Amino acid sequence: MSASEELEKLAVKYASEAIQFDEQGSRGLAIRKYQRAIEILLKLCALYPNSAQNKVYMERVESYKKRVESLSGQGTYQSPKTAPSELEKAKFEHLVIAEKPSVKWNDIANLSEAKKAIEESIIFPVKRPDLFPLGWPRGILFFGPPGCGKTLLAAAIATEIEATFFCVDAASIMSKWLGESEKNVAQLFGNARESSDDGHPSIIFIDEIDSLLRYSIGEVGGEARARNQILKEMDGVLDKNRTLHVYIIGATNKPWILDEPFVRRFQKRIFVPLPDTEARSEMFKLFSKNLKFSPEMDFSELSRMTYGYSGSDIRDIFQSVQIKVVREFFEEGDPEDKNATPRYINKEDFIQTLKRRKPSVSNIAIRNYEKWFEDFKAL
Repeated sequence: MSASEELEKLAVKYASEAIQFDEQGSRGLAIRKYQRAIEILLKLCALYPNSAQNKVYMERVESYKKRVESLSGQGTYQSPKTAPSELEKAKFEHLVIAEKPSVKWNDIANLSEAKKAIEESIIFPVKRPDLFPLGWPRGILFFGPPGCGKTLLAAAIATEIEATFFCVDAASIMSKWLGESEKNVAQLFGNARESSDDGHPSIIFIDEIDSLLRYSIGEVGGEARARNQILKEMDGVLDKNRTLHVYIIGATNKPWILDEPFVRRFQKRIFVPLPDTEARSEMFKLFSKNLKFSPEMDFSELSRMTYGYSGSDIRDIFQSVQIKVVREFFEEGDPEDKNATPRYINKEDFIQTLKRRKPSVSNIAIRNYEKWFEDFKAL
């Protein structure tokens, strides 16, 4: 992680703590945390004066300064429980911080069909827009079981094309204050367009997008206005007559509850399924990099034994196996000896763990995904 990324991460930490103390009514602690976040953001701007992010940092600094003035009595104090416009803005900007992910294409096991669709939709147009006279897809929907790599795919795309990555969810966009939710949506898309003005692509990644874009008979006015604002902003981004490099990527575990007008606006709808045997074998290589195994360990057999498990299930299995070996070491070994190490992991460790950990995705859910894919596929 670079020095700028470390500083940005630290600023986010202090901002998050400040907002938490602010909501709890701890004025003094909130002020100190806001001030630390301000100091770090100003240091970022001073150290990297040519950074494209400086405008966003300074907007955040001004937002936090206003909140500090309100909390310290220099402005009109408003409790977070009444009407904190500065707090709502600070919270939104903190949650949608633009970043440069470090996830690489090779960090994702298999998913060759999804990768191919992504290359055609985003990577090729970014590298050679002149080859696409009819425009290119800018709305992409990833759907499938949880824990299969949808978020990783979005982050890897951002890394591949060196895009600014805006990661949001419903909680960061929706607000209980009248008119704030649609303002948040407009601000998000506005920030993404500004970031792309200098020729660098921007990706808006909306996780669990079904909680924002589903149709509900009982929805309140704010929800409807926010949905309409997203629809309007998406139409502006998806205009095929524009050469804008802003992309909207949505991820959902429940595609069947999405409102159909939004489904249509995602020109590419990509099924991210459970990993097959080959993908599981690749995952074993990734997860086993820093672990020690006995010579008789057979990953090909293990890949057959883990049929039906998601990527996160497999990661959890490796973690459980490692914890099992470490526990044995603490109970039977000499943990005080810094030169002593746990024994090597063997096949039996995995067999015992698999008896206690079953797949997190049911066969019924898989059939639902496959049916929706047949009805709405668009690769």
